[in-house]
Amino acid sequence: MPRKIILDCDPGHDDAIAIMLALASEELEVLGITTVYGNVSLERTTRNALVVREVLGKSVPIYAGADRPLVCERISAEAVHGVSGLEGPHLPTPSGQAEPEHAVHFIIEQVLQHPGEVTLVPVGPLTNIALAMRLEPRIIPQIREIVLMGGSIDIGNWTPSAEFNILCDPHAAKIVFGAGVPLVMMGLNLTHQTIAHPTRVARFRALETRVGNFVAELLEFFREHHVQRYKWDGAPIHDACAVAYLLRPELFKTAMFNVEIEANEGLTFGRTVCDYWRVTGRQPNCEVGLEVDVDGFYELLLERIARYA
Repeated sequence: MPRKIILDCDPGHDDAIAIMLALASEELEVLGITTVYGNVSLERTTRNALVVREVLGKSVPIYAGADRPLVCERISAEAVHGVSGLEGPHLPTPSGQAEPEHAVHFIIEQVLQHPGEVTLVPVGPLTNIALAMRLEPRIIPQIREIVLMGGSIDIGNWTPSAEFNILCDPHAAKIVFGAGVPLVMMGLNLTHQTIAHPTRVARFRALETRVGNFVAELLEFFREHHVQRYKWDGAPIHDACAVAYLLRPELFKTAMFNVEIEANEGLTFGRTVCDYWRVTGRQPNCEVGLEVDVDGFYELLLERIARYA
């Protein structure tokens, strides 16, 4: 039986590829896509989710959620993803719209309707998930698992300490990490292993399909920032790692650690503090991704993207 998931995202180039991977996979039943501010504004992330749905020809419902963090000021990643959030390929005008229901209410409704069955897959700021937990605490023991992209066991990418998704709303992340729900974290220490160098991008273009070309054009634009900033020969596909873990967990090496969120202002604001050497005595609360079989990851991604003939 397919695993029921809700994909909570802020598209975003790598979010778009995560959506494609999820919707191409019969192992997953995508109950809906929920959007949150993050890489760009909520208006743009929601439109981008609709654009990806249009490109794929899918009918999955999309629900717009939080447009700002719980406490702090909103930041964005237009410098990485461009003004639209999906710069690179031609973006068709979506023929449909988002559902009228708020994403947070949709999450609550689905978890209560399918107790113990729904996996939440947030690959953006954790505001929608935290709001759902606060608005209806009854969902907390009914969530099967949360598999997220965010954080890191070591360095950040937006500050020396913090990864972007967690830094967007550390207070929301603190709620989620402290809720006691089974939690898997795919952080930068793992996702930075998945560099889409030109030979990998060329394989998507070689599919000679609309979606294959769309992926290649996304990755070619996404590459530019990473070449300039990190001197890498391509960009990591961060968010697809969370979806790939659900499909092929054997591709990933993980371990349980205690992970706490630094929500106090200062140099470490937004850091996922991972007790890697188990020195605090605190109970492990998170399964943390450490390594990924990168070739296996790309074979999975290529095979699923090829299904969009």
